[in-house]
Amino acid sequence: MAEHILFLTGRLAERQLRNILAKMKPEFTYTVHELGLKVAALMTTDMVARRLTDTFGATKILLPGRCRGDIESLSKILGLPVERGPEELKDLPVYFGQAAHKYDLSQYQVNIFAEIVDAPNVSVQDIIKRAEFYRSIGADVIDIGCLPSTDFPHMEETIQALKNDGFVVSIDSLNESDLLRGGKAGADYLLSLHEGTLWIADEVASTPILIPEKHEDLNSLDRAIAIMQSKNRAFIVDPILDPLHFGFTQSIVRYHTVRQNHPDVEIMLGVGNITELTHADTMGMNAILMGICSELNINNILATQVSRHACRAIKEADLARRIMFAAKQQNTLPKHIDPGLMALHDASPYPNSLEDIKEWAGQIKDPSFRIQTSDEGVHVYNRDGFYTATDPFDFFPTLQVQTDGGHAFYLGVELARAQIAWQLGKRFTQDQALQWGCSTESTEPTIDLHTFKPAGNTLKKHS
Repeated sequence: MAEHILFLTGRLAERQLRNILAKMKPEFTYTVHELGLKVAALMTTDMVARRLTDTFGATKILLPGRCRGDIESLSKILGLPVERGPEELKDLPVYFGQAAHKYDLSQYQVNIFAEIVDAPNVSVQDIIKRAEFYRSIGADVIDIGCLPSTDFPHMEETIQALKNDGFVVSIDSLNESDLLRGGKAGADYLLSLHEGTLWIADEVASTPILIPEKHEDLNSLDRAIAIMQSKNRAFIVDPILDPLHFGFTQSIVRYHTVRQNHPDVEIMLGVGNITELTHADTMGMNAILMGICSELNINNILATQVSRHACRAIKEADLARRIMFAAKQQNTLPKHIDPGLMALHDASPYPNSLEDIKEWAGQIKDPSFRIQTSDEGVHVYNRDGFYTATDPFDFFPTLQVQTDGGHAFYLGVELARAQIAWQLGKRFTQDQALQWGCSTESTEPTIDLHTFKPAGNTLKKHS
């Protein structure tokens, strides 16, 4: 049976919906039905249940994206599958284009070693707290970083406490004594051994991470690999990623060379030398670095979260590894998989053109202000007028809210959001906070489309 979709909408959006569907030329057949209300976003499932008397032979019903209510109950009442569409009509083609390509981001291939760089100066209790936080944002292994010429009397206690709490642990030092102590205390990995210190691996069960004995000396790394392979021992190889302008490009070449010479060995990439030592947003760095890992089959990274500008680096790496894994599995570009690594810009920031917004504004008959953005700027309109500017202060003389403090405050907040969104090329939706991907912890409550949004502080009466 061919799919026939019933699109429910309001008067203001009906023409736009019909135009979009006509341009889409979908494989399914459809009916557009205006439910007898002006604004589609004000539709509720209870309203649909009361007003919809004919389903027009549909096999599925698509509601406006902001329609509130219980769609499962509505589906039972109507005897048909009911879904919410995208929040913006302009996104309808993308909605249907991606319907068959829902990417599974629960899978990944790269393990994140999250380093606590100053462990000798941190109490066991605080190390545990930091480890729990790192695990919550994606870390698979907690790396205990030792410091040169610094005593670490509570190393053994730290490793045992972490192991008792279910953590996988690595010890990170170039000091032979530290590595031997860490291995004997039960560390799962040792960072780092080279050809001259491989004897430590014979003393403990820990898996060593191998580095060149001298920087850039791949011959010594090859010999260390051969020794471990002859003993049938597990190991990971780290050719060392150098910072920008201090050998970065050449170090990428080394990684490529190691992968060519050793197609099956496990490799580690120390991403902190880029994210920590470059003053630029770390989201893009993590995307590129995880892309390199994906192409070279590098399944381990050493990440840090020390500098203030890198305060989300582990979380970003976690999402980046999932996106790259999904793209590789689907043999596609890492586009339109998840927006979490796009903090400053959106792929489609302006869902409506200025002409669309003006047409919508021409049908408004009430005094409530609507705010939208387009390539041309920020637009504010109601029944009394349509105004466009790029600076919110330019609107103030025209909005007539000088004596309405609550309304003025509300418009100030929304217009500031709209200005920021317009300047950066981000999506703006009135009454919703701007989205910053995984670079922030959202303070906005999750939107529950089963209920109506409560009145904000500017609408509440104060005694």
